[in-house]
Amino acid sequence: MALIQMSFKSKALLMQTSVNIILPMGTNRIDFEGTNDFTYEHKKFPVLYLLHGATDDHSCWLRLSSIERYAEDKGIAVVMPNADMSAYSDMVHGHKYWTYISEELPQFLQAAFPISDKREDTFVAGLSMGGYGAFKLALRHPDRFAAAASLSGALDLVGSLRKGESSLFDNVFGDPEKVDNSQNDILFLTKQLAESNGVKPQLFQACGTEDFLYEDNVKYKNYANELGVDLTYEEGPGGHEWSYWDTNIQRVLDWLPIESNKVVSVE
Repeated sequence: MALIQMSFKSKALLMQTSVNIILPMGTNRIDFEGTNDFTYEHKKFPVLYLLHGATDDHSCWLRLSSIERYAEDKGIAVVMPNADMSAYSDMVHGHKYWTYISEELPQFLQAAFPISDKREDTFVAGLSMGGYGAFKLALRHPDRFAAAASLSGALDLVGSLRKGESSLFDNVFGDPEKVDNSQNDILFLTKQLAESNGVKPQLFQACGTEDFLYEDNVKYKNYANELGVDLTYEEGPGGHEWSYWDTNIQRVLDWLPIESNKVVSVE
């Protein structure tokens, strides 16, 4: 695997930002024909956008899990952007992280790196705030994402805001009542998806039974099941902690609809 640690000036954010990228290498054929003569096949890789949680940043998946090793076994590229405390949203008082993550970053990376732009090769996952962001991306753009996974996700954000449990996001949303039935409300977006006639992403949800977000995750699971949404749900012992997420990101990679060591030919 190749690890690319990159900083660049985002037009959406109007500032420098950082992103970590893991690119497979072993899945490409490398022919050695004499001294200093290497040939690489021109291929594009399926990609997983992997989102961090609140209080974390783009480095945490690399530092606190073995995602690089797991991704290598699957032949998949992994993109880990920084989104600060934005809830992957265009903030009322702050930066336009939704525009950056959903629009600018994929376009930039697809132009700069061998990453597929096909829906069937594009996935998103995240933990906690990142689980919320992952589902929001897939539910708002089902035409772009084939699958999304939430680990310990903050999936009932409206309920948390109403109970005053998510004051960290005051600068993101402003009036919490404006989140209800909006494009930032995961329950509302799920209902929209269920009622649509278009393509629908596969959804994976997992949460530890000792996690403080467990009840919110059960609520979402029951709601999605009532709507008939294609949702794979798993739970088991575990809290809001990296030992749980490191284990379950492996489950996510096994669940994703990709072939092992798949590469996508450039047309």
